[in-house]
Amino acid sequence: MGVRHMGKEGTHSGHRKRVRMEFFENGFSPNTPTHKIVEMMLYYAVPRKDTNNTAHALVERFGTISGILDASKDELMKVPGVGECTAAFLKMIIPIARIYLAEKSDDSEKRMGRDDVCRFLMSRYFGLTDEVFSMVTFNGKGNMISYDILARGNANEVHVSARDIIENALKRKAACTVIAHNHPGGVAIPSEEDIFVTDDIKAALDHIGVKLLDHVIITDDDYVCMAISKDYKSIFE
Repeated sequence: MGVRHMGKEGTHSGHRKRVRMEFFENGFSPNTPTHKIVEMMLYYAVPRKDTNNTAHALVERFGTISGILDASKDELMKVPGVGECTAAFLKMIIPIARIYLAEKSDDSEKRMGRDDVCRFLMSRYFGLTDEVFSMVTFNGKGNMISYDILARGNANEVHVSARDIIENALKRKAACTVIAHNHPGGVAIPSEEDIFVTDDIKAALDHIGVKLLDHVIITDDDYVCMAISKDYKSIFE
């Protein structure tokens, strides 16, 4: 009787199936080692190779899953075992999560209160590592008309003009608007320039009869509404 030897591909396939079944039954717990989660993620980018060493290398280089997902394509591809396809797979995860969060928080069909708007904005800014300036426009009933990104910058700054705001407000036929931008990796406290820009935009919108409701400053896990902050609310009065 011959003896059938299981090759490496069969061994990996059996291991992956066990890991997959365990995930379906239990998900990931707070105690699941980071490299184990990354190893499973890599199964779907690297279908026929052992991904354990690559997972360890990614964790060693970037420290956390968020560090891995925030890394650039070029940084990822410096890790042994990470090619362009694997880098593309990893770079898709946050944008897909952002779409998921945006769809879950889409209240555009109803009148939106301040909390609704902030929840909506937090979903749009999830995982962004560069500064982005955006504008949410509303009709006279308080229903959202549009969400528009007006400018993108780098990790430290973004530039937008009052003219950009006015043009978009007129284009959308807005009755009122909320503007927002983020401080990636920073704190949700308006800078002196933020205060100046807000005041300038408020004055410009007043001239065309559009009300500036708020300027929301967003960080990775927090936000500040300038219109209800005692230090800045006078701008909106």
